[in-house]
Amino acid sequence: MARNKGRDLRRARPSREPKRKYTLFCEGMNTEPAYFRALGRSLANSLIVIETVPGVGVPMTIAKQAVEYATENGLRPRSRKKKDSFEEGDEVWAVFDRDDHPLYREAIQNCESSNVGVAYSNPCFELWLILHEVDFDAPDGRRDLQKRFGLLRPEYDPDAGKTPDCDDLVTRVAIAEERAERQLARRVEEGNASGPPSTTVGTLTRRIRTFSEDA
Repeated sequence: MARNKGRDLRRARPSREPKRKYTLFCEGMNTEPAYFRALGRSLANSLIVIETVPGVGVPMTIAKQAVEYATENGLRPRSRKKKDSFEEGDEVWAVFDRDDHPLYREAIQNCESSNVGVAYSNPCFELWLILHEVDFDAPDGRRDLQKRFGLLRPEYDPDAGKTPDCDDLVTRVAIAEERAERQLARRVEEGNASGPPSTTVGTLTRRIRTFSEDA
C-alpha cells in the first residue's frame, strides 16, 4: 500500500494546555481541605491535590514537608529530578496559620527561598473565610474569629468537625481576594506585613483561578 506522501507522522501537540497541578500542604483536616476541594470543583483546568500534615500544625513542619516534596519532584531550582513538559507549571504551596506557633516567619522564609508558595492566615484560616462574607479588619484571636464565622455560617462548627458550605463560599472568592489584598496593604502601611489580621490565601486562589480561566 502506497504511503501518503507529505503526511506529517509526528505526534500532534495537544490543542489545550495540560492541567496545572497545585499540591497544597495543609494543617487543617476538615475546613481547609473542604474549601480547596470546592474551589477545584468550580474550576475547569486545575488539579488541586491536598496533603494534610498530621499533628500540631506547626508552620515550620508544614514548610519543611512542602519543600521536601518540591525537591523530590523537581519543582524547585536545585532539584536533581528534571521536570517533564507536563510538570513545568506545577506548584507546591504551604497553607498554615499564625496562631501562637513558633518559627512562623522562618517558615515563610524557608518556603520563599525554595520556590514554594505560602498561603498563611494570621491568626487562622477562618479569617480568609470571613472575607467571603464581609469586610473585616479587627485583630481578634482564633476563637473569636471562629465564633464570628459561625454567626455568618451557622452550619459551621469547628468543635464538632462541621465545615461550612464551601461550594457556596467559593462563588465569592474574587470578592474575598480583593478584601484580603486591601487588608494586606493596610498591614504594610503599618510596618507589619504579616501582622494580624492578614492572609495570603487570596494570592493562591487567584493564581489557580487565573490559570484556569486563561487555559
